[in-house]
Amino acid sequence: MNIESNMFSVIIPLYNKAPYIETAIRSVAAQTCRDFELIIIDDGSTDDGFGIAEKMLGELSLSFGGWRAIRQHNSGVSAARNNGVQLAQYEYIAFLDADDWWAATYLEEMKRLIAQFPEAGIYGSSYYKVKKGRPIQANIGVHEGFQRGLINYFKVYAQTLWMPLWTGATIIKKTAFEAFKGFPSHLKLGEDFYLWSQVATQYPVAYINVPLAYYNQDVERAHRAVGPRLYEPNEHMLFVSYPSELMQNKDFEFLFQRLALYGLMPYYASKKNSKDVDRILNAINWRAHERKYFVYYNLLSPAMLRWWFAVLKLGSNVKGLLRR
Repeated sequence: MNIESNMFSVIIPLYNKAPYIETAIRSVAAQTCRDFELIIIDDGSTDDGFGIAEKMLGELSLSFGGWRAIRQHNSGVSAARNNGVQLAQYEYIAFLDADDWWAATYLEEMKRLIAQFPEAGIYGSSYYKVKKGRPIQANIGVHEGFQRGLINYFKVYAQTLWMPLWTGATIIKKTAFEAFKGFPSHLKLGEDFYLWSQVATQYPVAYINVPLAYYNQDVERAHRAVGPRLYEPNEHMLFVSYPSELMQNKDFEFLFQRLALYGLMPYYASKKNSKDVDRILNAINWRAHERKYFVYYNLLSPAMLRWWFAVLKLGSNVKGLLRR
């Protein structure tokens, strides 16, 4: 494999992340692998994050292959990433959100993984979830002793429901990205899952079970896709239609049902998107999943489920106070 094809285009979408963007950029600039370009796409920010990014890039520009910082009208994170990929010069696309960061050896280790498994279309590493300043290693559902190799994305994800391909620790071949037309811009939650699932049906998935990236959970809730917000059907990965080859994949079907049982509870409890919720629940193979979900959705009313969630939240808050 020639050196040029083994270079990375690093895409950072930026939207109102002024307090965090410096950490993200410095983590890219600190990479032990120097074979990359950096592309920042500002998605119509209203803070000074873009100015901070431009200043830093100017200071650091001599330390790696090149950089670009582009502004676009506010169109969402998927459009920002897609536009970044269109500008990318190199074969391997690495994504990093503006509030997350990498270990210094991330690109170096991923380059080794690519060299070992050049037939793969997508590559991932384990990561830390950072909550209240504390890094917690992702509980990826690979077998004990697994270090690196090819994985069944759907089976691994279904084991623990920890994303094996978290976007900030995922690298994809540009040709594979373009084959599926990138991230669907209408999705506000799960646009990465939608794309990764399609890629995983057509290409091998290579994985290194070493945490090399940091997923920042301490960002203000208003700036996070995952949170208490309830989405419209066309915005959420659970409610949209998937290609037929995915729906006929038994491993995908099992994973989707597991994600649905976990993710639909607030929608069921609030009666939002009730027709779509009923459609999905009617297709569930209840015997294949934990009995508690049958209780939640078939024996408890939405009002009782809301009460139960309130009790669980109160208990969690009390435990938190006792730990202080």
